[in-house]
Amino acid sequence: MAKLVFGMNLSLDGYVDHDAMETGPELFRHWTEHVGGLAGSVYGRRMYEIMRYWDEDDPTWDDARRDFARAWRAQPKWVASRTLKSVGPNATLIEGCVEAAVAELKGRLSGEVAVSGPVLAGSLPGLIDEYRLYLHPVVLGRGAPFFTGPRPPLRLAAQEMMGEGVLRLTYVPA
Repeated sequence: MAKLVFGMNLSLDGYVDHDAMETGPELFRHWTEHVGGLAGSVYGRRMYEIMRYWDEDDPTWDDARRDFARAWRAQPKWVASRTLKSVGPNATLIEGCVEAAVAELKGRLSGEVAVSGPVLAGSLPGLIDEYRLYLHPVVLGRGAPFFTGPRPPLRLAAQEMMGEGVLRLTYVPA
């Protein structure tokens, strides 16, 4: 059985906005290793469309970005969307009940599966095994909230400084 993990960069005031926070080299390396070690990822439409950036090589990328792109392209992806009609390479469109499809993936796969996107994570009550909050030392005052939908009861399982002033807090259901 797979472990479902929802983790994202967020501001101190709880917002997710990939355009407003910079990921330094140490944290970028962490994300590359994380993605490379996943059994796969489940994406909401918006997050998937943002991440599609990594599907096409960019000649301006440095080695770190090329490494991340290779890791991202290699992992299996499932995309929950009511509006998309097709998805890119190494991706499968989830049609029908997202919660049932994710529960089936969790039961069938082994290893760690990332849940990518706050709206998607908020729609999966009881399925997420771990929440990883990568707190950046910024206050945004806007963006998508990390937690949407029901607020799960959680307990702190770990904390770790990740570099560039980012603190990773790991929570599990209480």
